[in-house]
Amino acid sequence: MAKGIVGAQMYTVRDFCRTIEGVAESLAKIRAIGYTTVQVSGIGPVDWRELAKVIKDSGLTVAATHFGWQEFTADTAGLIERHRLLGCKHAAVGTLPGEYYVWPGGMNKFLGELAPVASKLIAAGMDFSYHNHYKELMRVDGERPKTWLETLYDRATPQQLKAEIDTYWIQAGGGDPAAWVAKYPLRQPILHLKDMAVSTKKEVRFAPVGEGNLNWPAILAAAKTARVEFYLVEQDDCYGADPFECLATSYRNLVKMGLR
Repeated sequence: MAKGIVGAQMYTVRDFCRTIEGVAESLAKIRAIGYTTVQVSGIGPVDWRELAKVIKDSGLTVAATHFGWQEFTADTAGLIERHRLLGCKHAAVGTLPGEYYVWPGGMNKFLGELAPVASKLIAAGMDFSYHNHYKELMRVDGERPKTWLETLYDRATPQQLKAEIDTYWIQAGGGDPAAWVAKYPLRQPILHLKDMAVSTKKEVRFAPVGEGNLNWPAILAAAKTARVEFYLVEQDDCYGADPFECLATSYRNLVKMGLR
């Protein structure tokens, strides 16, 4: 049985979180499903003190966040204060602007900017994670070509940069999610659980966890070995289905797999 706390990535229900009232209603529904924590992402322009209050009132905690990289570099102190209000120590970036993926200059630029940001976060008792999509599995130049993502984690220290592996996007990039999770033990406070299903139209689609084709026994076994702290469920697109019901399906399936 894997150990860890199951949470909901609020990006899944972003369309319902444009106002603080919508956030409060969404949090109540998420808590009713059985989740005990959330990742704050994709919400509207709300007051952060109000947000902290409605989260506390909901009985949920904040496992992690997603912010744009410009927010980390432009006002690190302000971003740290937002996390203090939320009672959250795991900050993450969901993606980077396109210029950072131009090899090799883009990565050099990111690593140069990361060093002072990470130093300030560490001093505040926080850490910083990078969330992947499929493009990070592109191969880069070298005698033994590695993926962009491998190279990033090789060049940044585990103290500077944690791995927020996204299972769907690793699979979409041609990787093995379980192998990627196993590759970075003690470096993954947060893991994105996201399933991939094949439709009758020969398309691959997002699906509730356990309703698609990913090898969840292997992924969860690797996550246990890697000592993942928070298992965060996300579904980018629900294709007209109720996203709260999609989150509920994922939660029920994960409980059957041994998570809570």
